[in-house]
Amino acid sequence: MRGAYVDVPEGWTRLGGRGLGPFVTREVFRRPDGTRVTWESRWHRKHPGMPDGSTWWAPRAIAWWIGVLFAVGSVCFALGSFPPYATGVGTNPDDLTYFIGSIFFTTASFLVYYETASTPTSLGLAQRKGLGSLFWVQHRRIDWWAAIIQFVGTLWFNRTTLSALVVGLGASADHHPVWRPDALGSVCFLVSSWLSWAEECHGPFAWRPSSTSWWITLLNLAGSVAFGVSAIASYVKPNGDLVSLAWTNLGTFVGAVCFLIGAVLLLPERTLGSPSADPRPRPRVVTPT
Repeated sequence: MRGAYVDVPEGWTRLGGRGLGPFVTREVFRRPDGTRVTWESRWHRKHPGMPDGSTWWAPRAIAWWIGVLFAVGSVCFALGSFPPYATGVGTNPDDLTYFIGSIFFTTASFLVYYETASTPTSLGLAQRKGLGSLFWVQHRRIDWWAAIIQFVGTLWFNRTTLSALVVGLGASADHHPVWRPDALGSVCFLVSSWLSWAEECHGPFAWRPSSTSWWITLLNLAGSVAFGVSAIASYVKPNGDLVSLAWTNLGTFVGAVCFLIGAVLLLPERTLGSPSADPRPRPRVVTPT
């Protein structure tokens, strides 16, 4: 397994690392004075410096906008998949709800990609890279792959929800089916969520229920599975019927709720370890030998 993508100061010794396949998500280093530094990929990306603002209000912070935008998009998808809402508002408003939600998803996903691409490559450096980092291929990073695959998935959702809105593929006055996530977008979300889960677990699985980040990645993975179930159930058979309208609606609704909870948890994750939000010392930084 290769070392992490971060550069460490001269004189530091690499003691070991963990990850999935060729991707390193956790490393332990020894400084010249003998103390140990534990580096983790997600923590490094999410906490390049002291957080701006409070947990629930920080409009100058990228991570805050990511959580808020994903939450709004999730609410839109949950509403659109709720049969009483689709029945009450009608076909076009229901399709428009999905399309608006997909725009929020795409915007949030782009910010995730920017947050990932601009992550400092030096250990301890707080300043993010500029916009030019968006065009760098960082194939050694599992989080870079997760971010770009997720962004592609949201673009698929944009296309399919727009098609539903323009062509009229959504609800009808007869049975009120709701728009289901496109299969390709669902696959992208599933792959991206699995990579993010593996990043947080430093492998294929870990049991860390005390970790906010662990719950976020678990909820996103569960939401992606639910979206996948919805996509399968929404397959149109030769006779024109869906495989299962009930599972189409349920899968979309459950997935949206999972994404909503995960998005809300992104807000306290951002300020985790901040003196104003949590009096405990920041984890995963430096521990004596």
